[in-house]
Amino acid sequence: MQTWLRKHKEELTGYLFVLPNMLGLIGLTLLPILFSVMLSFTEWNFLAGFSALKWVGLDNYKAMWQDQWFIKSLTNNLIYVAVTVPLIMLIALPTALILNRRVYLKKLIRLMIFMPYVSSVVAVSVVWGLLYRPSDGIINSFLKGVGISDPPGWISSTTWALPAIIIIGAWGLIGYTMVLYLAGLQGIPQDLYEASDVDGASPWTQLLHVTIPMLRPTTFFIVITLMITTFQVFGTIYMLTQGGPANSTSMLSYYIYISAFHFYKFGYAAAMAWVLFLILLCITLLQWKQQKKWENDY
Repeated sequence: MQTWLRKHKEELTGYLFVLPNMLGLIGLTLLPILFSVMLSFTEWNFLAGFSALKWVGLDNYKAMWQDQWFIKSLTNNLIYVAVTVPLIMLIALPTALILNRRVYLKKLIRLMIFMPYVSSVVAVSVVWGLLYRPSDGIINSFLKGVGISDPPGWISSTTWALPAIIIIGAWGLIGYTMVLYLAGLQGIPQDLYEASDVDGASPWTQLLHVTIPMLRPTTFFIVITLMITTFQVFGTIYMLTQGGPANSTSMLSYYIYISAFHFYKFGYAAAMAWVLFLILLCITLLQWKQQKKWENDY
């Protein structure tokens, strides 16, 4: 036994160092995931304890497709992602291209653009709530000043509430996306630009045939992370609109929260959470497959 211990001393030491992290991973991540899978096939009000667990099979998964609140939340989420992600990228890439050159106070400008990403969601939501006030908000006061007599109601309007949330979401993630694009731009070999200059390529041609193709791995990573982030939008909705008015800003994450902690339908909430996970998984796999195709073409 002692001979075996001496022979495997280094391995055992390594396992002992890893053990606390593994126990935390199993206890705080793996077991809750497995429990949520089981929970999605049950009906459970946690206030009544584990004795109230009732197995219902696929009923939760079937019920959500007849649930108009769920369908509305899913539709809003898809619209939010489809508009916010391209909007962020269309603003962040040109910003990164500009700041990748010699710009006066470049570091300060980068910091200012990145600050919304690391700011408190609560503080940001409160500030935007003041900006969006229909009667005396800064945005509507400005619009009235330039001649628009009937400006939008923003978060109090069923028409403008979702666009208002999209603006906040895009504003908060532009800095994050810009930093990733800057890292990608700085990783492009300068030899490619020098060779294209020798061939007489214009800046526009270099952008289309050198910069954008070389940024494909960065763009792939950005699209995946932005989709995951925007599908899980919650803080802004909770602070500003609570899904209203008339569920016009309700998203899946918010509805999952409401179902679990307001209606105490933990089984139903777990089922919706797994549907959200499957949606994100399918999107990621499709993007991954497309990325492989790009690599082969390139």
